[in-house]
Amino acid sequence: MDPSALNSPELQNLLAQEKERAMISEMISKLTSSCWDKCITGTPGSKFSSSEANCLTNCAQRYMDMSLIIMKHLHQ
Repeated sequence: MDPSALNSPELQNLLAQEKERAMISEMISKLTSSCWDKCITGTPGSKFSSSEANCLTNCAQRYMDMSLIIMKHLHQ
């Protein structure tokens, strides 16, 4: 492989996209784990109860809101 190819814009773009995908995957994993532990207190059945579903929705929304606030703060 040509060493100059390592600095090509296409490769840099691909690496940036893969890094973003990894970050999103990690965020989803943390969100799932955190909200599951908080909202699912018993043995899950085939469906979530309405309180579990509401808790999961609210938890995910708060997690996403806080993640956006933190990212905005870090980019300033």
